Amino acid sequence: EVHLVESGGGSVQAGGSLTLSCVASGFPFDDYAIGWFRQAPGKEREAVSCISSWDGNIYYAPSVKGRFTISSDDAKNTVYLQMNDLKSEDTAVYYCAAARVPGFTRDEYAYWGQGPQVTVSS
Repeated sequence: EVHLVESGGGSVQAGGSLTLSCVASGFPFDDYAIGWFRQAPGKEREAVSCISSWDGNIYYAPSVKGRFTISSDDAKNTVYLQMNDLKSEDTAVYYCAAARVPGFTRDEYAYWGQGPQVTVSS
């Protein structure tokens, strides 16, 4: 059974930092790209970052580039999203997801986690 379990969400003041973790199981981790998406109230789910462990390619949305860092620990089947200099507009539910093809096309992602809440207060 496939599981993507996120952790690390919470509340922080603007300018602060949080690190999200996504632990994957039930599928061949090395064969999948892991992406982070987020959804704010009343808005569509948007892509934040993606990493493909087999070639090391990393993608960032322009809104988070330079502030967020994605990384992968293949031995632990875990992907991290380090979020620095958080802004109120980063407030959202954050989801990790797995896809055969790396990138920001949401329909490519077959497996999804439940999503921790990240709240940034100004």
